[in-house]
Amino acid sequence: MATYTRQIAVGNVLIGGGAPVSIQSMTNTKTKDIRGTIAQVKSLETAGCDIIRMAINDEEDAKALDTIIPSISIPIIADIQFDYRLALYAIEHHVHGLRLNPGNIGEKWKVKEVAEAAKSEGISIRVGVNSGSVKQEFIEKMDGVNPDSIVASALEQVNILESFGLNAIKVSLKSSSVRQSVESYRAFKKVSDYPLHLGITEAGSKMNGIVKSSVGIGSLLLDDIGDTIRVSLTGDPVDEVLCAKSILKSIGLRNEGIDFVSCPTCGRTEIDLISIAEEAEKRLANVNFQGKIAIMGCRVNGPGEAKEADYGITGGNGRGVIFKKGEIVRSVSEEDLLDELIDLIERDQCEE
Repeated sequence: MATYTRQIAVGNVLIGGGAPVSIQSMTNTKTKDIRGTIAQVKSLETAGCDIIRMAINDEEDAKALDTIIPSISIPIIADIQFDYRLALYAIEHHVHGLRLNPGNIGEKWKVKEVAEAAKSEGISIRVGVNSGSVKQEFIEKMDGVNPDSIVASALEQVNILESFGLNAIKVSLKSSSVRQSVESYRAFKKVSDYPLHLGITEAGSKMNGIVKSSVGIGSLLLDDIGDTIRVSLTGDPVDEVLCAKSILKSIGLRNEGIDFVSCPTCGRTEIDLISIAEEAEKRLANVNFQGKIAIMGCRVNGPGEAKEADYGITGGNGRGVIFKKGEIVRSVSEEDLLDELIDLIERDQCEE
Protein backbone atom coordinates (compact mmCIF):
# COMPACT_ATOMS: atom_id res chain seq x y z
CA MET A 1 0.00 0.00 0.00
CA ALA A 2 1.29 3.47 -0.90
CA THR A 3 2.45 5.70 1.95
CA TYR A 4 1.51 9.25 1.04
CA THR A 5 3.89 12.14 1.48
CA ARG A 6 2.72 15.49 2.80
CA GLN A 7 1.12 17.71 0.17
CA ILE A 8 2.40 21.03 -1.15
CA ALA A 9 1.40 23.23 -4.07
CA VAL A 10 3.30 24.84 -6.92
CA GLY A 11 0.81 27.33 -8.29
CA ASN A 12 -2.32 25.33 -9.08
CA VAL A 13 -0.48 21.99 -9.21
CA LEU A 14 -0.63 19.81 -6.10
CA ILE A 15 2.40 17.65 -5.31
CA GLY A 16 2.36 14.75 -2.86
CA GLY A 17 -0.43 13.57 -0.62
CA GLY A 18 -1.84 11.26 -3.27
CA ALA A 19 -2.00 13.90 -6.02
CA PRO A 20 -1.25 12.67 -9.57
CA VAL A 21 2.47 12.53 -10.39
CA SER A 22 3.26 15.77 -12.23
CA ILE A 23 5.75 16.36 -15.04
CA GLN A 24 8.40 19.06 -14.89
CA SER A 25 10.95 20.37 -17.33
CA MET A 26 13.39 23.27 -17.53
CA THR A 27 13.81 25.90 -20.22
CA ASN A 28 17.19 26.02 -21.90
CA THR A 29 16.78 29.55 -23.20
CA LYS A 30 18.36 32.53 -21.50
CA THR A 31 15.50 33.71 -19.30
CA LYS A 32 16.25 37.30 -20.25
CA ASP A 33 15.34 36.29 -23.83
CA ILE A 34 11.70 36.90 -23.01
CA ARG A 35 10.20 36.08 -26.40
CA GLY A 36 12.21 32.87 -26.79
CA THR A 37 11.48 31.77 -23.23
CA ILE A 38 7.73 32.33 -23.53
CA ALA A 39 7.68 30.42 -26.83
CA GLN A 40 9.51 27.47 -25.27
CA VAL A 41 7.25 27.46 -22.21
CA LYS A 42 4.19 27.30 -24.44
CA SER A 43 5.72 24.43 -26.44
CA LEU A 44 6.42 22.54 -23.23
CA GLU A 45 2.89 23.13 -21.96
CA THR A 46 1.43 21.90 -25.25
CA ALA A 47 3.57 18.75 -24.96
CA GLY A 48 2.08 18.01 -21.53
CA CYS A 49 4.38 19.68 -19.02
CA ASP A 50 2.76 20.63 -15.69
CA ILE A 51 5.48 22.80 -14.11
CA ILE A 52 8.44 24.61 -15.71
CA ARG A 53 11.68 25.69 -14.08
CA MET A 54 13.91 28.44 -15.42
CA ALA A 55 17.34 29.64 -14.40
CA ILE A 56 17.54 33.06 -12.76
CA ASN A 57 21.22 33.90 -13.04
CA ASP A 58 21.18 37.67 -12.68
CA GLU A 59 19.00 40.74 -12.22
CA GLU A 60 18.05 40.85 -15.91
CA ASP A 61 16.74 37.28 -15.72
CA ALA A 62 14.79 38.14 -12.58
CA LYS A 63 13.20 41.20 -14.14
CA ALA A 64 12.16 39.12 -17.15
CA LEU A 65 9.75 37.30 -14.82
CA ASP A 66 7.63 40.48 -14.74
CA THR A 67 6.73 39.88 -18.39
CA ILE A 68 6.96 36.09 -18.59
CA ILE A 69 4.66 35.09 -15.72
CA PRO A 70 1.60 37.13 -16.86
CA SER A 71 2.06 35.78 -20.41
CA ILE A 72 1.72 32.09 -19.56
CA SER A 73 -0.68 29.84 -17.66
CA ILE A 74 1.67 27.17 -16.28
CA PRO A 75 3.40 27.37 -12.87
CA ILE A 76 6.99 28.63 -12.95
CA ILE A 77 9.81 27.66 -10.60
CA ALA A 78 12.79 30.01 -10.33
CA ASP A 79 16.13 28.21 -10.07
CA ILE A 80 18.34 30.28 -7.79
CA GLN A 81 22.01 29.78 -7.02
CA PHE A 82 24.08 31.83 -4.55
CA ASP A 83 22.26 35.22 -4.65
CA TYR A 84 19.42 35.41 -2.13
CA ARG A 85 18.30 38.76 -3.59
CA LEU A 86 17.24 37.02 -6.81
CA ALA A 87 15.07 34.66 -4.76
CA LEU A 88 13.43 37.59 -2.98
CA TYR A 89 12.79 39.35 -6.28
CA ALA A 90 11.26 36.20 -7.78
CA ILE A 91 8.98 35.78 -4.75
CA GLU A 92 7.93 39.43 -4.88
CA HIS A 93 7.01 39.06 -8.55
CA HIS A 94 4.78 36.04 -8.07
CA VAL A 95 6.90 33.08 -9.10
CA HIS A 96 5.15 29.86 -8.08
CA GLY A 97 8.11 28.03 -6.55
CA LEU A 98 11.84 28.14 -5.89
CA ARG A 99 14.63 25.65 -6.34
CA LEU A 100 17.60 26.46 -4.14
CA ASN A 101 19.95 24.99 -1.59
CA PRO A 102 20.16 26.97 1.65
CA GLY A 103 23.79 25.90 1.92
CA ASN A 104 24.92 27.96 -1.07
CA ILE A 105 22.85 31.06 -0.34
CA GLY A 106 25.27 32.29 2.32
CA GLU A 107 24.72 33.52 5.85
CA LYS A 108 21.73 32.21 7.78
CA TRP A 109 20.05 35.62 7.87
CA LYS A 110 19.85 35.50 4.08
CA VAL A 111 18.25 32.07 4.14
CA LYS A 112 15.89 33.33 6.85
CA GLU A 113 14.73 36.21 4.66
CA VAL A 114 14.05 33.90 1.74
CA ALA A 115 12.27 31.27 3.85
CA GLU A 116 10.07 33.83 5.59
CA ALA A 117 9.19 35.56 2.31
CA ALA A 118 8.33 32.23 0.68
CA LYS A 119 6.15 31.22 3.63
CA SER A 120 4.36 34.57 3.59
CA GLU A 121 3.51 34.19 -0.11
CA GLY A 122 2.64 30.49 0.07
CA ILE A 123 5.58 29.52 -2.14
CA SER A 124 7.23 26.11 -1.89
CA ILE A 125 10.96 25.46 -2.14
CA ARG A 126 12.69 22.45 -3.62
CA VAL A 127 15.87 21.38 -1.90
CA GLY A 128 18.00 19.77 -4.58
CA VAL A 129 21.01 17.66 -3.65
CA ASN A 130 23.16 16.28 -6.46
CA SER A 131 25.97 13.79 -6.05
CA GLY A 132 28.32 16.67 -6.92
CA SER A 133 26.99 18.98 -4.21
CA VAL A 134 27.22 16.75 -1.14
CA LYS A 135 28.69 18.58 1.83
CA GLN A 136 32.35 17.75 2.41
CA GLU A 137 31.68 17.06 6.09
CA PHE A 138 29.34 14.21 5.18
CA ILE A 139 31.65 12.87 2.49
CA GLU A 140 34.42 12.51 5.07
CA LYS A 141 32.17 11.17 7.81
CA MET A 142 30.34 8.66 5.60
CA ASP A 143 33.15 7.36 3.40
CA GLY A 144 32.46 9.26 0.21
CA VAL A 145 29.52 10.24 -1.96
CA ASN A 146 26.90 7.56 -1.41
CA PRO A 147 23.20 7.35 -0.49
CA ASP A 148 23.99 7.97 3.19
CA SER A 149 25.90 11.19 2.57
CA ILE A 150 23.40 12.37 -0.07
CA VAL A 151 20.47 11.86 2.32
CA ALA A 152 22.35 13.52 5.20
CA SER A 153 23.02 16.58 3.04
CA ALA A 154 19.36 16.78 2.03
CA LEU A 155 18.12 16.48 5.60
CA GLU A 156 20.47 19.23 6.74
CA GLN A 157 19.14 21.58 4.04
CA VAL A 158 15.55 20.71 4.98
CA ASN A 159 16.27 21.33 8.67
CA ILE A 160 17.59 24.81 7.89
CA LEU A 161 14.35 25.79 6.14
CA GLU A 162 12.25 24.19 8.87
CA SER A 163 14.13 26.21 11.50
CA PHE A 164 12.74 29.36 9.86
CA GLY A 165 9.19 28.06 9.80
CA LEU A 166 8.98 26.85 6.19
CA ASN A 167 7.43 23.42 5.67
CA ALA A 168 6.31 23.71 2.04
CA ILE A 169 9.31 21.73 0.83
CA LYS A 170 10.00 19.06 -1.73
CA VAL A 171 13.30 17.24 -2.13
CA SER A 172 15.40 15.78 -4.93
CA LEU A 173 18.41 13.49 -4.50
CA LYS A 174 19.93 13.15 -7.94
CA SER A 175 22.98 11.39 -9.28
CA SER A 176 24.18 10.45 -12.76
CA SER A 177 24.33 6.90 -11.37
CA VAL A 178 20.92 5.27 -11.62
CA ARG A 179 21.64 2.87 -8.76
CA GLN A 180 22.90 5.62 -6.46
CA SER A 181 19.88 7.80 -7.22
CA VAL A 182 17.39 5.02 -6.61
CA GLU A 183 19.05 3.98 -3.35
CA SER A 184 19.18 7.60 -2.17
CA TYR A 185 15.48 8.18 -2.80
CA ARG A 186 14.55 4.93 -1.08
CA ALA A 187 16.67 5.82 1.93
CA PHE A 188 15.17 9.31 2.19
CA LYS A 189 11.62 7.97 1.94
CA LYS A 190 12.28 5.88 5.07
CA VAL A 191 13.11 8.92 7.21
CA SER A 192 10.96 11.74 5.82
CA ASP A 193 7.48 12.37 4.45
CA TYR A 194 8.40 15.37 2.31
CA PRO A 195 7.31 14.96 -1.33
CA LEU A 196 10.00 13.78 -3.72
CA HIS A 197 11.02 15.23 -7.06
CA LEU A 198 12.48 12.33 -9.07
CA GLY A 199 15.20 12.57 -11.69
CA ILE A 200 18.58 11.34 -12.85
CA THR A 201 20.99 14.24 -13.24
CA GLU A 202 23.41 14.57 -16.16
CA ALA A 203 21.64 11.61 -17.74
CA GLY A 204 23.30 12.29 -21.07
CA SER A 205 22.33 12.40 -24.73
CA LYS A 206 18.84 11.51 -25.86
CA MET A 207 19.14 7.72 -26.00
CA ASN A 208 21.23 7.28 -22.84
CA GLY A 209 19.15 9.83 -20.98
CA ILE A 210 15.88 8.15 -21.88
CA VAL A 211 17.19 4.74 -20.78
CA LYS A 212 18.67 5.99 -17.49
CA SER A 213 15.64 8.08 -16.62
CA SER A 214 13.16 5.36 -17.53
CA VAL A 215 14.96 2.77 -15.40
CA GLY A 216 15.55 5.06 -12.42
CA ILE A 217 12.30 7.00 -12.33
CA GLY A 218 10.22 4.00 -13.38
CA SER A 219 11.59 1.68 -10.71
CA LEU A 220 10.92 4.25 -7.98
CA LEU A 221 7.39 4.97 -9.16
CA LEU A 222 6.63 1.25 -9.23
CA ASP A 223 7.61 1.22 -5.55
CA ASP A 224 5.20 4.14 -4.90
CA ILE A 225 8.10 6.55 -4.41
CA GLY A 226 7.92 9.92 -6.13
CA ASP A 227 5.47 12.79 -6.51
CA THR A 228 6.79 14.82 -9.44
CA ILE A 229 9.34 13.93 -12.13
CA ARG A 230 11.76 15.51 -14.55
CA VAL A 231 13.55 13.59 -17.29
CA SER A 232 16.89 15.33 -17.93
CA LEU A 233 18.03 15.17 -21.55
CA THR A 234 20.63 17.06 -23.53
CA GLY A 235 18.72 18.90 -26.26
CA ASP A 236 15.13 19.96 -26.81
CA PRO A 237 13.28 19.94 -23.46
CA VAL A 238 10.07 18.94 -25.25
CA ASP A 239 11.66 15.48 -25.55
CA GLU A 240 11.93 15.41 -21.74
CA VAL A 241 8.18 15.89 -21.43
CA LEU A 242 7.33 13.28 -24.05
CA CYS A 243 9.59 10.74 -22.33
CA ALA A 244 8.11 11.57 -18.91
CA LYS A 245 4.59 11.08 -20.27
CA SER A 246 5.61 7.71 -21.72
CA ILE A 247 7.07 6.61 -18.37
CA LEU A 248 3.87 7.51 -16.54
CA LYS A 249 1.65 5.89 -19.18
CA SER A 250 3.72 2.71 -19.29
CA ILE A 251 3.23 2.05 -15.57
CA GLY A 252 -0.42 3.09 -15.51
CA LEU A 253 -0.12 6.48 -13.82
CA ARG A 254 -1.50 8.40 -16.79
CA ASN A 255 -4.15 7.27 -19.22
CA GLU A 256 -4.61 10.24 -21.50
CA GLY A 257 -3.62 9.98 -25.13
CA ILE A 258 -2.86 7.01 -27.32
CA ASP A 259 -0.88 3.96 -26.24
CA PHE A 260 0.88 2.78 -29.40
CA VAL A 261 2.20 -0.75 -29.67
CA SER A 262 4.05 -2.08 -32.67
CA CYS A 263 6.09 -5.18 -33.34
CA PRO A 264 9.90 -4.89 -33.52
CA THR A 265 9.93 -6.23 -37.12
CA CYS A 266 11.67 -9.36 -38.31
CA GLY A 267 12.14 -11.35 -41.49
CA ARG A 268 8.41 -12.12 -41.56
CA THR A 269 7.44 -8.44 -41.88
CA GLU A 270 5.71 -7.93 -45.21
CA ILE A 271 4.65 -4.27 -45.04
CA ASP A 272 6.58 -1.03 -44.49
CA LEU A 273 5.85 -1.18 -40.77
CA ILE A 274 8.45 1.33 -39.57
CA SER A 275 7.17 4.12 -41.81
CA ILE A 276 3.54 3.31 -41.01
CA ALA A 277 4.17 3.27 -37.23
CA GLU A 278 6.13 6.55 -37.25
CA GLU A 279 3.56 8.26 -39.46
CA ALA A 280 0.69 6.97 -37.31
CA GLU A 281 2.18 8.47 -34.15
CA LYS A 282 2.76 11.79 -35.90
CA ARG A 283 -0.67 12.07 -37.52
CA LEU A 284 -2.63 10.88 -34.49
CA ALA A 285 -0.76 13.04 -31.98
CA ASN A 286 -3.56 15.61 -31.76
CA VAL A 287 -6.54 13.30 -32.20
CA ASN A 288 -8.79 13.35 -29.14
CA PHE A 289 -8.68 9.63 -28.44
CA GLN A 290 -7.64 7.63 -25.40
CA GLY A 291 -6.85 3.99 -25.93
CA LYS A 292 -4.55 1.44 -27.50
CA ILE A 293 -3.57 1.24 -31.16
CA ALA A 294 -1.57 -1.73 -32.48
CA ILE A 295 0.54 -1.44 -35.63
CA MET A 296 1.61 -4.98 -36.53
CA GLY A 297 3.65 -6.27 -39.43
CA CYS A 298 3.00 -9.95 -40.09
CA ARG A 299 0.41 -12.70 -40.07
CA VAL A 300 1.95 -14.66 -37.15
CA ASN A 301 1.52 -12.41 -34.10
CA GLY A 302 -0.16 -9.49 -35.82
CA PRO A 303 -3.82 -10.54 -35.76
CA GLY A 304 -3.75 -11.57 -32.11
CA GLU A 305 -1.99 -8.40 -30.93
CA ALA A 306 -4.16 -6.14 -33.08
CA LYS A 307 -7.34 -7.73 -31.73
CA GLU A 308 -6.37 -6.81 -28.15
CA ALA A 309 -6.22 -3.11 -29.01
CA ASP A 310 -9.05 -0.61 -29.46
CA TYR A 311 -7.88 -0.28 -33.05
CA GLY A 312 -5.22 -2.18 -34.92
CA ILE A 313 -3.77 -2.96 -38.30
CA THR A 314 -1.81 -5.88 -39.64
CA GLY A 315 -0.89 -6.89 -43.15
CA GLY A 316 1.23 -8.70 -45.67
CA ASN A 317 1.91 -8.93 -49.40
CA GLY A 318 0.62 -5.44 -50.13
CA ARG A 319 -2.70 -5.85 -48.28
CA GLY A 320 -3.84 -5.13 -44.75
CA VAL A 321 -6.80 -5.41 -42.41
CA ILE A 322 -8.08 -2.97 -39.80
CA PHE A 323 -9.41 -4.21 -36.48
CA LYS A 324 -11.78 -2.43 -34.12
CA LYS A 325 -12.41 -3.95 -30.70
CA GLY A 326 -11.24 -7.35 -31.95
CA GLU A 327 -13.31 -7.38 -35.14
CA ILE A 328 -12.05 -6.95 -38.69
CA VAL A 329 -13.84 -3.90 -40.10
CA ARG A 330 -11.89 -3.08 -43.25
CA SER A 331 -9.57 -4.79 -45.73
CA VAL A 332 -7.52 -2.40 -47.85
CA SER A 333 -4.31 -2.06 -49.84
CA GLU A 334 -1.10 -1.36 -47.94
CA GLU A 335 -0.85 2.14 -49.35
CA ASP A 336 -4.31 3.01 -47.98
CA LEU A 337 -3.89 1.25 -44.63
CA LEU A 338 -2.92 4.24 -42.51
CA ASP A 339 -5.35 6.67 -44.16
CA GLU A 340 -8.20 4.24 -43.62
CA LEU A 341 -7.23 3.65 -39.97
CA ILE A 342 -7.11 7.38 -39.24
CA ASP A 343 -10.39 7.93 -41.08
CA LEU A 344 -12.07 5.26 -38.96
CA ILE A 345 -10.78 6.69 -35.68
CA GLU A 346 -11.76 10.26 -36.59
CA ARG A 347 -15.24 9.17 -37.69
CA ASP A 348 -15.76 7.32 -34.44
CA GLN A 349 -14.61 10.31 -32.39
CA CYS A 350 -17.02 12.61 -34.24
CA GLU A 351 -19.91 10.27 -33.47
CA GLU A 352 -19.18 10.12 -29.73
